[in-house]
Amino acid sequence: MSLPYTVDIQPIAFSLGPIHVHWYGLMYLAGFLGAWLMAEYRRGLGRLPVSRDAVGDLAFYVMMGVIIGGRIGYMLFYTDIHWIWTDPLALFRVWDGGMSFHGGLLGVLAAVLWWSRRHQLHFFDTVDFIAPMVPIGLGLGRLGNFINGELWGKPSDVAWAMIFPNAPDRLPRHPSQLYEMLLEGVVMFTVLWVVSMKPRPRYLISGLFALLYGCFRFAVEFVRLPDPQLGYLAFGWLTMGQILSLPLVLVGLVLLAMSRKAPTLRPYIVVMPAKE
Repeated sequence: MSLPYTVDIQPIAFSLGPIHVHWYGLMYLAGFLGAWLMAEYRRGLGRLPVSRDAVGDLAFYVMMGVIIGGRIGYMLFYTDIHWIWTDPLALFRVWDGGMSFHGGLLGVLAAVLWWSRRHQLHFFDTVDFIAPMVPIGLGLGRLGNFINGELWGKPSDVAWAMIFPNAPDRLPRHPSQLYEMLLEGVVMFTVLWVVSMKPRPRYLISGLFALLYGCFRFAVEFVRLPDPQLGYLAFGWLTMGQILSLPLVLVGLVLLAMSRKAPTLRPYIVVMPAKE
C-alpha cells in the first residue's frame, strides 16, 4: 500500500536577486493573461462592440477589481472587524495573506459597471462577455493554493488523500484545492465556454456562472476546513464560504429566469472602409 502523497512544493518559483517570485503570484498573472487573450478572441468574434484598446482597459480594471475587492472582502468577511479602528493599515499588508473570492467578485462588478457606463453598454452584456473567462483565474488560483499547501480539506481515508505539512497534524486530507480547481476552473470554463459559443439571451451566461460557482463552492466546503479564525458559524457545518455562496445561487436562478424574456446581443460586425 502506497503512502499518501505529501504536498511539499517550494512556493518560490525563482528569485531575481533579493526578489522572490512565488508560484501563487504567477498563477494570478497567468489567469489575467489567459482571460485577456480569451476576451480579445471573443471581441474578434463580435461579442462586444468595442475596440481592442477598450478590451485592454477592461482587463486592467477587472484586475484591479480582483486585487482591491479581494483584499477588502477578506478583511471584512474573514477577520475581526475591529481592525478598521484599531489597525486600519492592516488592509494594506497584503504580504500577510488573505484574499476573498466574493470580495474580488464585488470588485470586478464595480469595475465592470464603471467601464460599461463609459462605453454606453448594458452592464449585463459586459458581465456575460467576461464570465466565461473568469474560471481561468479561479482554477489557476486554486492551483496556487495547492502549491502553497494552504486551504486544505478535512482528514480523510480516500485513496487520493494527501498530507499537508502546514496543517496542525500529519493526517491525510482531502485535497480540496484540487476539487475547486476542477469544478470552479475546468468544469465551469468548459460549460460557460461551450454555452457562450453561440449568442445567448442577456443574463443567461451571468446567471449560469453565479449558479455554478455558488453550488460548487457550497459543496466543496463540506470537505474543506473552515478558516481557523472563524470556524463553523452554525449547525456544526455551515461556513462563511457557504453563507457567501448562497446569495450567488439565488442570484443565478433569478438571472436565468430573467434571461427567458431578455434580448440577445447579436455579433457586432466591424465594417472596414474600402481602399481607394
